[in-house]
Amino acid sequence: MNRRPFDPRLLRRVPAARRDLVLLTLLGVLAAGLVVAQATALAALLATAFTGRLDRAALAGLLIAVAARALVVWAQGAVSARAAATVKAALRSELLGAVARHGPGWVAGQRAGQLATLAGRGLDALDAYFTGYLPQLVLSVTVPVAVLGRIFLADWSSAVIIALTLPLIPIFGALLGWQAQAATDRQWRRLSLLGGHFLDMVAGLPTLRAFGRARAQTDAVRRMADGHRTATMKTLRIAFLSALVLELVATLSVALVAVPVGIRLLDGGLALQTALLVLLLTPEAYLPLRAAGSRFHASMEGLTALDEALTLSGSAPPPSTGAAADLASQGVAGEAGPRPDGRAEIRFESVTVAYERTVALRDVSLTIRPGERIAIIGPSGTGKSTLLNVLLGFVSPTEGRVTVGGVDLADADLDAWRREVAWVPQRAHLFAASLADNIRLGAPDATPAALAAAIRAAALDEVVAALPDGLETTLGERGHGLSSGQRQRVALARAFLRDAPVVLLDEPTARLDTAAEAAVLSATRQLVAGRTALLVAHRPALLTDVDRILRVEDGQVTELTPAPVGSANE
Repeated sequence: MNRRPFDPRLLRRVPAARRDLVLLTLLGVLAAGLVVAQATALAALLATAFTGRLDRAALAGLLIAVAARALVVWAQGAVSARAAATVKAALRSELLGAVARHGPGWVAGQRAGQLATLAGRGLDALDAYFTGYLPQLVLSVTVPVAVLGRIFLADWSSAVIIALTLPLIPIFGALLGWQAQAATDRQWRRLSLLGGHFLDMVAGLPTLRAFGRARAQTDAVRRMADGHRTATMKTLRIAFLSALVLELVATLSVALVAVPVGIRLLDGGLALQTALLVLLLTPEAYLPLRAAGSRFHASMEGLTALDEALTLSGSAPPPSTGAAADLASQGVAGEAGPRPDGRAEIRFESVTVAYERTVALRDVSLTIRPGERIAIIGPSGTGKSTLLNVLLGFVSPTEGRVTVGGVDLADADLDAWRREVAWVPQRAHLFAASLADNIRLGAPDATPAALAAAIRAAALDEVVAALPDGLETTLGERGHGLSSGQRQRVALARAFLRDAPVVLLDEPTARLDTAAEAAVLSATRQLVAGRTALLVAHRPALLTDVDRILRVEDGQVTELTPAPVGSANE
């Protein structure tokens, strides 16, 4: 797809930037007028200087025009920088909002690195677009129009030559721009791939070191970095070639005007002041187009990132069915959907979840009674986590539906439903904040007494006592400073604090040693007591005290009765 110099979606998605863009346009019109005024005053000053006189009015006009033009250039820089900051902040907020709408499954795999690169380095590249290219794009429209109008009044034949040669610059720029766009897209894809792989490698560095694979991954990152460097150099070569071509076309065009003007001036067919005015204004007509062409190549990475950010942040979650979907398809916002009751019966009715290359769940029909504890077992990658994600509303069924107390989750208020659920994933994310703040994610408004009770229930009180600042101890990102078992108990404390009627646990004892597993198991049994609970289990210890065991394999769910000992280890 051809990259447009300006994406109209920007005005719709970031309305706060409209005022700055309008102001930038007005400054471009003012700058064009000042270019004409400066050239007119300078031509009059030079023409009178040849007669031995000093035109004080022309000199004063020139000084005022130069000072005003410098002020306008400064204002353009300030306004464009503010617009860039506004757009970057809005797009980063929209990207985070898209992650919240789509759920964790949407950012899994390569997209996580793509989003990280886009929200960081990608959107920062918009600075070159807003502060460099966009002001020149405005000037490339306003200045040539103003210059042509003034020269036409002074010497119409020179204006005709300029009007015929001006289109050559955008034509050559577009021809080279198509090649530059393809090269920039390749460069961005390699950068996204490099960022995603590097993010995954850093996250799994302890595992890589444990299995002696760190050096192999270092070599892989080096190869990707070399590929990105090669793509960047190809893009720069095209940009330098484009600058050379535009300079050559502009120089020849100016010469086509200057030579006839000089001949006519020598023959006495043109006044000195008029000739000076034409010669001073002609380069100004081509200058904004040349500068815009050069700045366009410098800003193409930002344009690519802008297009991708607008596309990703505006993408809709997987389609749903029902009344909510009907309202959305008609463009009607409507009120929030019905609020499911977590103490009611949960039903999966012929649920199928199909992805592009695989089917995660096939025609699953399941009834979960209130207060029932169900263990889910089966080999890795067969759809166990997908079952939980469907219940959380992170994944919409391709076919069938999920109801809670008769309320279809496709029509329900998902935020209200998720407040009825406590979810403990395989790897609960801990943020670079205090331990208390990390636990309060389960219930931000919880009282200190409720927080203390949740800590005791999760067997986390000894860990808190051992920390230097207790609950106010600041953790590193991903819970750096705590062991795997301690991080899992923090996740359980969140669930206790939430005190939700439905509990979902996705392999809570994975990667834990015996002592940590015993502590987590004890807290888990207390957590699920009296609640509707689904436990994804790989270890037999989680199968005790459950009401039913479901086996998921090849996307199909079957019930096992009686519970087979050791079957969860498959």
